[in-house]
Amino acid sequence: MDYVSTRNSSNTFKFRDVFIKGLADDGGLFIPKSLHKFNQNDLTEFKNLDYKELAKKIIYPFIGDFMNKNDLSKIVDKSYSAFRKKNVVDLVKVGDRSVLELFHGPTLAFKDVAMQLLGNFYEYYLNNENKKINIVVATSGDTGAAAIDAIKGKKNINIFVLHPNNRISSVQRKLMTTGKEKNVFNIAVDGSFDDCQNLVKAMFIDKTFANEIKMSGVNSINWARIIAQSVYYFYSYFLIEDNNKPINFSVPTGNFGDVYAGYLAKKIGLPINKFVVATNQNDILHRAIMNGSYNVESVLETISPSMDIQIASNFERLIFDLNDHSDKKTIDVMKKIKEKGKYQIQKESLDKINVDFLSSRMDENEILDTIKAVYEQFDKVLDPHSAIGYGAFDKVNLKGNNIVLATAHPCKFPSAIEKAINIKTELPDELLFILDEKENYDIIDNDLNKIKQYIQEKI
Repeated sequence: MDYVSTRNSSNTFKFRDVFIKGLADDGGLFIPKSLHKFNQNDLTEFKNLDYKELAKKIIYPFIGDFMNKNDLSKIVDKSYSAFRKKNVVDLVKVGDRSVLELFHGPTLAFKDVAMQLLGNFYEYYLNNENKKINIVVATSGDTGAAAIDAIKGKKNINIFVLHPNNRISSVQRKLMTTGKEKNVFNIAVDGSFDDCQNLVKAMFIDKTFANEIKMSGVNSINWARIIAQSVYYFYSYFLIEDNNKPINFSVPTGNFGDVYAGYLAKKIGLPINKFVVATNQNDILHRAIMNGSYNVESVLETISPSMDIQIASNFERLIFDLNDHSDKKTIDVMKKIKEKGKYQIQKESLDKINVDFLSSRMDENEILDTIKAVYEQFDKVLDPHSAIGYGAFDKVNLKGNNIVLATAHPCKFPSAIEKAINIKTELPDELLFILDEKENYDIIDNDLNKIKQYIQEKI
């Protein structure tokens, strides 16, 4: 499969380049030049596969030049051996909808599903190429912990994680900062997640620096993550017994990566009806999908910090699709967003978006009320992000089988849960030790040169 950048569709790349680079040299995102589509016979064959075997079938067409089927099989088996559920994820009925629990990995968030695979992809690449790599990643709370767990202790690779200082939950931070591995570096940036993300993008775009440190990235823009996340849409679809009715997914999202993975699943043959883009008060995606207004506002701190984002990086992939894969139009749109902080989506494009996507938003009180209502009615505790996904189906009228993506374990947000239902949520036994461990991170100004200097000194 060949890949192109959303900002230059004339140059082609193989999966190896796409995976290692993360972001294209021109600042664009990688996307397949054409897609391998599964037909009804394929779907019938996939229906009875366990999660690991299904993952191998869906992932291989995207990465065929990178490794053979046998090597992929070993890596998938190894990657998913650390999950608390035999089939990686769990689909449970909660009221009139199903909840897809994606938080049974080592750091209690959906990011583990892709990140464990990526960590082993890096190890495979470095063993074969005899090279060294430095991963630099921004996190709004969950990506960092998942990336660290996947990379820690591996040879020939360091990981530098930038998180917004004092803007993630203490449990999220401790899952990142209590490790003792020498190849892990945590940086608390005095700023927002968008500041952290902009710093990482600026380092990628500085080719001299990026090449000097052999930089790679695992943020949600990395195409390998999108592929890995598309698998659980297939898996949960096959678990629905009566799939004669339309199937809809509600996805709590800030960076548009997780819901884009579902959109990819639909494009390669999964008959999904609609996706609900579920946002908190940082609702740029809701405004864009509702009325075409993609206007960047200041970031509000909320009880769902993983969604405290205004620049939804993966939205560029959708813009590329909407503009019929025109790199020139995509460049023009992204330039407007960067320079003016706003972009008005035309009605024709908005109509195209609404074929696949609806949206909703929740304020802080609505999130707490949803956590409380679900707990009182169904004895089920949802974290704030998953509650936003659950409540979205109350705001949009969609008939059929409605599936909510539960993206994080409630114990990662103890203060929000206690405020909503007056219950202290406990970490799983195997992670309780982090509460007493010494933390290790450095606080650095929101200053590109200082961050670069720090990384250069550590490697």
